[in-house]
Amino acid sequence: MKNDMTIRIETPDDYAATEDLTREAFWNVYRPGCLEHYVLHRFRGKVGFVPELSLVMELDGKLIGHVMYVRSEIHADDGRSIPVMTFGPISIAPEYKRQGYGTILLRESMRRAEALGVGALAIEGNIGFYGKSGFVVASTKGIHYAAEPQDAEVPYFLIRELVPGFLDGVTGTYLDPEGYFVDEAEAERFDAQFPPKEKQKLPGQLF
Repeated sequence: MKNDMTIRIETPDDYAATEDLTREAFWNVYRPGCLEHYVLHRFRGKVGFVPELSLVMELDGKLIGHVMYVRSEIHADDGRSIPVMTFGPISIAPEYKRQGYGTILLRESMRRAEALGVGALAIEGNIGFYGKSGFVVASTKGIHYAAEPQDAEVPYFLIRELVPGFLDGVTGTYLDPEGYFVDEAEAERFDAQFPPKEKQKLPGQLF
């Protein structure tokens, strides 16, 4: 870990700053504007939110990163509910992106999740980035994403065991935790509290 950088648990005093950071990190990335800062705001009051894994990254005392973890589960084909976690949004301030800070924050957060006894993580993300940290396409392991056809190989739905063998013999379906999908009108009203920013429709956006 870089000497001038710290990663610590988020406190209530950080809430406004981490929401603003998340907004800056995701603005016009996946859609005109963004919803991620509202997702973060909403999740803090939910049962599945994991305060011990809501982490901030500071560089020379300046907040430059944040990640949020949430409890989730795999509905196994044999009827069991397999507890796992998911994370995101994971945010890095725009001026610090592509400098390795996201990977540092990700790997430290996974280390802390493993120390808490988390067996596996399931996420939606880019295998080109997350594959370097041990994630694989979940459908190759028999874990399917509920939002897609069960026989589809979903390249953006990824999984990683933190405890070796945790998912041995497990096949089933993963559903996003309640709360990851928010009402866009509510998100717009929440966003009105922040300084105005221009929404742009850009190439590569998903929505």
